[in-house]
Amino acid sequence: MAAPDEPELSQAQTEKLLQFQDLTGLESMDQCRRTLEQHNWNIEAAVQDRLNEQEGVPSVFNPPTPRPLQVNTADHRVYSYIVSRPQPRGLLGWSYYLIMLPFRFTYYTLLDIFRFALRFIRPDPRGRVTDPVGDVVSFIHSFQETYGQSHPVFYQGTYSQALNDAKRELRYLLVYLHGDDHQDTDEFCRSTLCTEEVITFLNTRMLFWACSTSKPEGYRVSQALRENTYPFLAMIMLKDRKMTVVGRLEGLIQPEDLINQLTFIMDANQTYLMSERLEREERNETQVLRQQQDEAYLVSLRADQEKERKKREEQEQRRQEEEKVRQSALAEEQRRRTLEEEKERKSECVPPEPPADDPESVKIVFKMPNDTRVERRFLFGQSLTVIYDFIFSLKETPEKFQIITNFPRRVLPCLPTDEQPNPPTLKEAGLSRSEVLFVQDLTDD
Repeated sequence: MAAPDEPELSQAQTEKLLQFQDLTGLESMDQCRRTLEQHNWNIEAAVQDRLNEQEGVPSVFNPPTPRPLQVNTADHRVYSYIVSRPQPRGLLGWSYYLIMLPFRFTYYTLLDIFRFALRFIRPDPRGRVTDPVGDVVSFIHSFQETYGQSHPVFYQGTYSQALNDAKRELRYLLVYLHGDDHQDTDEFCRSTLCTEEVITFLNTRMLFWACSTSKPEGYRVSQALRENTYPFLAMIMLKDRKMTVVGRLEGLIQPEDLINQLTFIMDANQTYLMSERLEREERNETQVLRQQQDEAYLVSLRADQEKERKKREEQEQRRQEEEKVRQSALAEEQRRRTLEEEKERKSECVPPEPPADDPESVKIVFKMPNDTRVERRFLFGQSLTVIYDFIFSLKETPEKFQIITNFPRRVLPCLPTDEQPNPPTLKEAGLSRSEVLFVQDLTDD
């Protein structure tokens, strides 16, 4: 029995599904959908549960069976480094800390209550991402206006694009979430992030993406990474074919300490990156080999097709030649039959030969092109056309010919022309009672 069709997703659910896939790197869309459905389409809870699963923390939906605790640090734990704020020193420091403590507590408590109440009145505008690239570019311009042009090279694109580029190029991606209102943000940007050694290190070793959490794009990433405090940095790389957070740095960290921590994270995960590179090289080599095989097959196929084409052309040429010969033979046979019919018709039209004692008769001896001799009598009053028709009716006579006298040598006008539509008679042509005429073959001409 076929399973019932799954209900169609709304536009908002589709957007959450794609967003969840970008943030977690899951390739299976069905798995992404099941996870979100388990969390009632709460993307923040779903992403957090997914991160907990990657860090080795049991999922609330898949409780493990009781067994001895075994933690594989290299595979299941994200390296986390938190810099605590320095404790007050001396009597003056502690006095100032204790005096300001109630004010700070009251301020942050009231601020949290105000923000919490504001959520019921007006939805957080950061929850809807409409122009992620514009959010990133706006943050970069704001950062440059505040801290100058000397800073690491920011990736000018969305978080998803940065993930895709880092995955494609097999590079580390360092994500920085900028907390505008945090007390350590300004010092971190001036004293750590914009120092020459940090700029050189980041620009040469990884991609660097940053955005303010006051922007919808930064807020979206903040909800996925779930930072605890600011400044916040997350190191992401391709691990086990998924983009994975492998390091988290939180708090006001100094330049040298930042470089050391990032170097430690990179060294700890270098084997995974090398494995991905080797696997990709093998896939590329396999792809190149398959492409070469496909190209060789195409070359062979084209050669076979060319041979087949030439064979068909030769066969067609032979067929055309044979057809041409056949048509030529048919035409020649038709011409021969037509000539024979014409000769027979001319033979029937030739008047009978006059008797030898007729005083108006002319004896003519014809020398044929094949050296044979034909003798016949005609009347002086008959047209030269009669002579021509008689010669034409003979079987040995060629298709085209003319009749010539010897002394003087001239061609007898036996056929009508435009100037002379009625050929002359034998007498008018100046023939005597006994003549020898020559039949000249004009077929080749």
